[in-house]
Amino acid sequence: MERNTYRLYFIDAIRAWAILMMLQGHFVDGLLDNAFRDNSNMAFSIWKYFRGITAPVFFTVSGFIFTYLLVKGDKLGLDNPRVEKGIKRGLQLLFIGYLLRLNLSGLLKGQIYNGFYLVDVLHCIGLSILGIIGVYLLTIKRNKYLMPAILVAITCVLFIFEPLYKQFSHSYLPQVIANYFTKTNGSVFTIFPWFGYATFGAFLSLIFTKFKNFKYLNSAAIVSFTALGVILIYLSTGFFMALADGSGLSLFTDVYNNNYLFIRLGNVMIVFAIFMLFNRLLMNSKMLKIGQSTLSIYVAHYILLYGSFTGLGLYGYMHHSLPPSIVIPGALAFMIASTFAALQFEKHKETIKGNIALAYKTALTAVEPWYIFTLGLVKTNLLRARQIVLRLFGFAEN
Repeated sequence: MERNTYRLYFIDAIRAWAILMMLQGHFVDGLLDNAFRDNSNMAFSIWKYFRGITAPVFFTVSGFIFTYLLVKGDKLGLDNPRVEKGIKRGLQLLFIGYLLRLNLSGLLKGQIYNGFYLVDVLHCIGLSILGIIGVYLLTIKRNKYLMPAILVAITCVLFIFEPLYKQFSHSYLPQVIANYFTKTNGSVFTIFPWFGYATFGAFLSLIFTKFKNFKYLNSAAIVSFTALGVILIYLSTGFFMALADGSGLSLFTDVYNNNYLFIRLGNVMIVFAIFMLFNRLLMNSKMLKIGQSTLSIYVAHYILLYGSFTGLGLYGYMHHSLPPSIVIPGALAFMIASTFAALQFEKHKETIKGNIALAYKTALTAVEPWYIFTLGLVKTNLLRARQIVLRLFGFAEN
């Protein structure tokens, strides 16, 4: 069992790499002056390409690790305790996603700004977890090949039909719901097609679970992931061109013209293969701790960069205004600051939770007498008003 657990250390390492890439990507993209965004510049083009890999890796790893934990126990269906935990986790991510978009000054004025309703990565990962749980509950007690088949089918359908559904604005839906399906209103992510990366990660975790006792699992996975990655990156576009020529369907032509989803999936496979290849070198306690603290790091970076709650973030003051000479060291400092703050929170999380609970209990104790007094006063006045009304209409004697 220790051996199998060791094999999955690379997942935490990938999560750590992905969250650090996300930190620097958001910092550079948000603060770099537009004058330096030159696609003909090799350094900028390389940075831009790797930034595009970050979100697919993050979604795939999220689907992988959640499903691996979901199916590794003996209990199935609703008897599986991971189902309840997963539902709570999914709802928690949705709640935090909205919480980070709150502006307290607007809230105090009785206003909720439109930015609150926009959908971001946490919303989509939360919904993806709930979606994977739905697939699990529908298939786990049926044919053992049904769940992985449906997961792969969801990925393929979402990726192939993306040119069709991305054009819909869903104006018939309330905006808070439509934002999950369209970027028209400003959402950064939408559940489709990003759910496809999570389902593919879930599929990979089922493969690892199936062959967890196979002696050469790591070697076979490295070779398979590398081969699949190369095929998706270099051959998938030609494949869809051939389908378009053979079938005459404009859908395949559209995929061929903008085949970023399958290419990015190929990038994800290469990243998996590289991290598995250097698995032993990645068994660093700090790296693994970062990989296990991605949510706290994400929250810390969102507050520092975008000014959650207060509106006082770096993005608001230095939006698209800095040269590379400041952005590059600034990004490094930002990564260190966000990670340090999150790890400190994780280190003292239980103490912080205890202090919050104590403060809440103290506040309740302090307001309880006023609550009882106010409740009694309201009750007395309601009884008096009731008696007056009854007398007024002649239902009670004076």
